[in-house]
Amino acid sequence: MSKKLVAYFSASGVTAALAKTLAEAAGADLYEIKPEVSYTKADLNWNDKQSRSSIEMNGQSFRPAIADTDANIAAYDVVFVGFPIWWYVAPTIFNTFLESYDFSGKTIVTFATSGGSGLGKTIEKLQPSVSGTAVWKEGKLLNGRPSKDALAAWVESLNLH
Repeated sequence: MSKKLVAYFSASGVTAALAKTLAEAAGADLYEIKPEVSYTKADLNWNDKQSRSSIEMNGQSFRPAIADTDANIAAYDVVFVGFPIWWYVAPTIFNTFLESYDFSGKTIVTFATSGGSGLGKTIEKLQPSVSGTAVWKEGKLLNGRPSKDALAAWVESLNLH
């Protein structure tokens, strides 16, 4: 049986709630990716071209600092990585997280929440941030409030054993 981790970033709490349910459904540990400087409501105003999130997402090479790098990635076989979709991709803070660890030999499964867009080219954009030879499993957009049973069925369908 593989040891699993659900690592997530959530700016508004939506992805956090989903990550907690997924961790329960998958029998996984939970790790929150926290920015060094928390996002305010004004920072997340995508209608404001000068908001922090708009500036970060306009420069895909931007890497917001994370509060810590103490996730023990080496201890896990499977890492579920979750985030909200911003501008059709993962927030650049997620690249910061992925670039902070060695994912050699790990299986990475993405999941995301979104107010209206799909996953788009999210995985394609994240893969260059991962060092080592990781195996990527098809990600899933998990909007609404999927039940623990529904999430457990999805995890089972991934055949991660």
